[in-house]
Amino acid sequence: MSKEKENEKQELCKLWIELVKFQNTLIKKEEKVLLILEGRDSAGKDGMIRTITRHLSPRETRVFAVSKPTDKEAKEWYFQRFVPHLPAPCEFVLFNRSWYNRAGVERVMGFCTKKEYEQFYEDVIYFENLLLNAGIKMFKFYLDIDKKEQEKRLESRKKDPLKQWKESPVDDAAIKHFDDYTQSRNEMFERTHTPQSPWVIVNANDKHKARLNLIKYFLLNVDYKEKNEKILNVDPNIVVVYNKNFFIK
Repeated sequence: MSKEKENEKQELCKLWIELVKFQNTLIKKEEKVLLILEGRDSAGKDGMIRTITRHLSPRETRVFAVSKPTDKEAKEWYFQRFVPHLPAPCEFVLFNRSWYNRAGVERVMGFCTKKEYEQFYEDVIYFENLLLNAGIKMFKFYLDIDKKEQEKRLESRKKDPLKQWKESPVDDAAIKHFDDYTQSRNEMFERTHTPQSPWVIVNANDKHKARLNLIKYFLLNVDYKEKNEKILNVDPNIVVVYNKNFFIK
């Protein structure tokens, strides 16, 4: 193991301890925390969630992975199917994709109408404000990778028998529509970034650095007992809060 990898491993172990401290405080104070992970296909959402939750209590930690809606869900109010999965007091919930599917894959792949798309944007800020007013602490992260890295990762899925469950018809479209996803992403940031519910963008070309820095940013922005801020040094080249004054390629 290289010196860099050994250092990353030691750093991660320290962050796991901080995450346990965070959860202990969350449970004691009966807080509700929601972490939303969005991003390009193969950007590392699954691995990020496994890393964050590895040493957390399974009783108070839940993961909701968004799938294709059922026929019944497709006819309901769009946000309805997400509500049962929101955190209750003492719970830390992680969403592997979220209602922002409508702003990304549904728009790009034509899975929703233009009217449904615009209605989503009319409703989403009000919906998120309801959650915030109900005491849910919400974090919105977007994992981003460049086209070359995405091509490499999607190709590895086809060759690795342990990753083939991840394959889907949307994979090839992810490369074909890379620029369309970029445009949709930028519009999503522009229309749904607010001071109360900001977007945090993570450069995930290096998945290990992405995991370390996302966890650090998250821990810096939650309150818990005996926080060790000395190890929460976030790399600004990896994690950045979206700012409407600059353009993201």
